[in-house]
Amino acid sequence: MSAVRERLTDGLYGLGWAAVKKLPEPVAAGLGRRIADTAWKRRGKGVLRLESNLARVVPDASPERLAELSKAGMRSYMRYWMESFRLPAWSAERVREAFDVKDVHYLTDGLASGRGVVLALPHLANWDLAGVWVTRALGVPFTTVAERLKPETLYDRFVAYRESLGMEVLPHTGGSAFGTLARRLRAGGLVCLVADRDLSASGVEVKFFGDAARMPAGPAMLAQQTGALLLPVTLWYDDSAVMKGRVHPPVEVPETGTRAERTAVMTQALADAFATGIADHPEDWHMLQRLWLADLDPAKGPEA
Repeated sequence: MSAVRERLTDGLYGLGWAAVKKLPEPVAAGLGRRIADTAWKRRGKGVLRLESNLARVVPDASPERLAELSKAGMRSYMRYWMESFRLPAWSAERVREAFDVKDVHYLTDGLASGRGVVLALPHLANWDLAGVWVTRALGVPFTTVAERLKPETLYDRFVAYRESLGMEVLPHTGGSAFGTLARRLRAGGLVCLVADRDLSASGVEVKFFGDAARMPAGPAMLAQQTGALLLPVTLWYDDSAVMKGRVHPPVEVPETGTRAERTAVMTQALADAFATGIADHPEDWHMLQRLWLADLDPAKGPEA
């Protein structure tokens, strides 16, 4: 990315954070839909990749159905951004009313036990809103990891934004994140990780919607190393203004096998839980990048 383009990207995101949160909610929602529809009509590489990914999730879908799903997917994606730009201005009551989650007792009981909890999520609906709900409605701080973005000033914006919402944010690169996460878990804390796309090209191979993909080993390894509870979470939107979610039953550590073998079994269990949520709500899966091994360029790794 050129320096000019980096400055432009950073400036646009800055404008979004400054301006969108001041708009009345219906105006912001309408703006998001218009931006989504415009992007969808242009058929850029992100939209085409989303449609290609959805074709694996819904293999019997007609071209017309895939087009409908990708259009709905772009609207869902822009709803995520519009909500995220506005989250810092939301009251604790507004946050509590914006998310309805099933089986949250898996999380609260796990934290009450003092053993630490790892929440693993796919790119479904609005994971930032779910995180804010945890910090404000449950009053539980947590630690997460963020991909380093370019330009660096944009990454700094994301870190400052998430920290303002009560999250401790560690960089994905640099090598020290795993140790810090392990310490938080051993102290009985909460770690939340978006875990349906491997950024290292050295993740665990899983079967995902019938084909091979890689997902990060971190959630399973943290659970093994610290004794923390590993909980998959899936999210979705419906026709209401309230996002829905589900905390799935714990992924258990296998009693036998090497560490690598146990990690593989646990990561596959996460992939299966993610697939359940994505299959139920494919339009809310914001995967605009290459994911399956057959789609990756070996020379570039897991890039768009």
